[in-house]
Amino acid sequence: MPAFSFHLHSSDGGARAGVFETPHGPVHTPAFMVVGTQAAVRAMTPEQVRATGAEVLLANTYHCALRPGEQLIEKLGGLHAFMRWSGPILTDSGGFQVFSLESKEISDHGVRFKNEVTGDVMELSPERSIQIQNALGADVIMAFDECTPYPASEAQAAAGVARTLDWLERCVRAHARKDQALFGIVQGSTYEALRTRCAEGVLQHDLPGYAIGGVSVGEGHELLCRITAHSAPQLPEHKPRYLMGVGLPEDLIAAIGYGIDLFDCVIPTRYARSASVFTSRGRLRLTNRRYRRDAYPIDTSCTCAACAGGFSRAYLHHLFAANEVLSAILASIHNVHFYQQLVRQAREAIQARRYADFRAEFLESYQRG
Repeated sequence: MPAFSFHLHSSDGGARAGVFETPHGPVHTPAFMVVGTQAAVRAMTPEQVRATGAEVLLANTYHCALRPGEQLIEKLGGLHAFMRWSGPILTDSGGFQVFSLESKEISDHGVRFKNEVTGDVMELSPERSIQIQNALGADVIMAFDECTPYPASEAQAAAGVARTLDWLERCVRAHARKDQALFGIVQGSTYEALRTRCAEGVLQHDLPGYAIGGVSVGEGHELLCRITAHSAPQLPEHKPRYLMGVGLPEDLIAAIGYGIDLFDCVIPTRYARSASVFTSRGRLRLTNRRYRRDAYPIDTSCTCAACAGGFSRAYLHHLFAANEVLSAILASIHNVHFYQQLVRQAREAIQARRYADFRAEFLESYQRG
């Protein structure tokens, strides 16, 4: 059976650079995983995603189960064949999505909710989540956990930790494929003692990797940093560490310094569709009138297909004003490339033992711009 392994090549302070080996190829870390919620990255083809330097994609268990259904995806060869993506894929458990629903019933057994496509009442349990993910066939699958909302009382957070650990036990028992790596998730809201308790419980299972959850539900940058700085060192050095749902460039730069290896977020493509693009000198809103006659590319230092291809800010401004689909395509290509370039530069800085300098230089330019 294909093996999973993580090789730590360099470290600089808390920051780490390594390689996570999967059955569908390596992931060089730190890495940003591009989100393809419904088995597709919005406004980008797989070839365009690959051209940005991305090595790994994320798909959503909840949405794939609703439509078109995991049975069809499995019948058609699994997510890799279905999406036409030959590299590694990670699926989340669906927990965040169902806990985000307004109408739901949470019990120790699982979560009952209304199918937003058909209107039928459905239930997602640890066993059902793993069953779906086994059928989807991603390289990395996530345990079904309780994502505690923010703010939460200590009692609420403690109950969430207890349920997360119980559900992890059930996920481990239900997991039926050796060619898929099951990651456990550390919860505990903003309470450090609960984070420690949850980490200790999760680490009782010798899993191929571990994640920190519940830091992208409204806590803000300072709390995100405090929680990550506390939780990351409690996870094994020889296993990949995944910070779920993060995020903004300044969040990534901080979390890499605390020893995080993997990230994912919808921000690059979601912001792109609303004309917000990232550059080395800050964020631009291309619908601003100041760009109506601007002949420069989005970022003069960028080598993505949009910038190197000669598409100007004025042209992008026109595309968004005209509601042309090409606006989202070009902006998404640029934003995904920006994130891949950011983690690649961070990796190179770690290998050169100058991550602190790189972080300071990036933030000074990004925030000043």
